[in-house]
Amino acid sequence: MPKIQAIPLAGAFIITLPASEDVRGTFVKAYGETVFRNAGIDFTLRESYFSFSKKDVIRGMHFQLPPHQHSKIVYCPVGAILDVIVDLRKDSSTYHQYYAHELSANNHKAVFIPEGFAHGFKSLTDNSLTCYLVSSEYNKTHDTGIRYDSIGFDWDVKEPVLSERDLSFVGMGEFGGGF
Repeated sequence: MPKIQAIPLAGAFIITLPASEDVRGTFVKAYGETVFRNAGIDFTLRESYFSFSKKDVIRGMHFQLPPHQHSKIVYCPVGAILDVIVDLRKDSSTYHQYYAHELSANNHKAVFIPEGFAHGFKSLTDNSLTCYLVSSEYNKTHDTGIRYDSIGFDWDVKEPVLSERDLSFVGMGEFGGGF
């Protein structure tokens, strides 16, 4: 059974995924609809994808605008990432606040990210594998983000590796959209 723990941002959770080890290796259960629903996480899986990242890669801060907004469950089964979320919901008590947590192959942690949050991460190791379970399908015209360095978070990296797209996003203060 996963351990589901609320974090300081309203509606978001850190999940310790159940894992078992034996002579063959490790088995981890990443998702269980009934258990999550019973813990107050209303999530329907619509898409799943993953990325491999080199050390010091920063991906983010990404989200999809309404009506294609989505919630996510993110975990890292290979390597380690520093996962970062920020609340963009204008009516939320935690609006514009961020939260960071390490997700790794060693700690079997995942994060549940509600609709209305931006999401990103920094890869802490080479070849980190990040898996995303998403509640809506990708929609190119509604897919966007805010600049990683505009949320007030210290990423603790001298030379981050970022995509041109991620560098082109507006800052959090200039983001006129909202949820």
